[in-house]
Amino acid sequence: MTNAIEIRGLVKEYKDFRLNSVDLTLPGGCILGLIGENGAGKSTLIKCLLGVILKNEGSIKILGRDADTELADIKEDIGVVMDEVGIPDSFRYKHINAVMKNTFRNWDEKLFESYMDKFKLPRDKKFKEFSRGMKMKMGIAIALSHNAKLLVLDEATNGLDPVIRDEVTDIFYEFTRDEEHSILISSHIVSDLEKLCDYVSFIHKGQVLLNEEKDVLLEEYAIAHTTEEELKELDPSAIRGRKSGKYGVQVLVRRDAVPAGMKLSPVTIEELFIFMIKEID
Repeated sequence: MTNAIEIRGLVKEYKDFRLNSVDLTLPGGCILGLIGENGAGKSTLIKCLLGVILKNEGSIKILGRDADTELADIKEDIGVVMDEVGIPDSFRYKHINAVMKNTFRNWDEKLFESYMDKFKLPRDKKFKEFSRGMKMKMGIAIALSHNAKLLVLDEATNGLDPVIRDEVTDIFYEFTRDEEHSILISSHIVSDLEKLCDYVSFIHKGQVLLNEEKDVLLEEYAIAHTTEEELKELDPSAIRGRKSGKYGVQVLVRRDAVPAGMKLSPVTIEELFIFMIKEID
């Protein structure tokens, strides 16, 4: 199956920030969560992917096509929700529907109406009167209503209450039941990504630390609870991060590299990310 996204050697330079030789792959039919703190480079990467900003170096393929030469055609197959939805304040439902009908060849008005109802979005209010959560739901409804094959979602669950986030998560799951459909989603709500994603990519200070299948990571790593003395007995190559407290030391370790019998606890994706960036910093 064709990869939904292939990024190789992507560089974007600013005066005070560099997206540094990023490699990232999203297999077709899967959901990839892009995890990183504010300012890590998530939005910069997504904007380069979408051609919103120009990269300095590297190659990008989307749905098997070269983004440098075919992006105009590719965009028909991409549903996008950015942190700011970008709809004019004065627009109501009828204006949004009319614009999208003229923007996307495959715009599905009936499907759009069904999402308006599902998300309880008013048809008579101006967009500026929408709450933050309502604006994000409108963006998601638009992204899902033109038969896109790839969804690119930058903080798309931001501003949604837990019930709606859970509902949206179910919609994303349903979307990727079609093996031709894939999702790239960034969020600072790591628990959402842990529940939703097949793959995760950690980005920190413009550098991708890893890009791996989620279940593989959860099987490969664990947290060891040790004393400082016990820590000295561990192979240094097994340790990916540590956190000291008054009751001992918590160490992020590779399961296959620690002595049998050592007390280990499962690690969450959020813990894995925090341990890794603390080790680097």
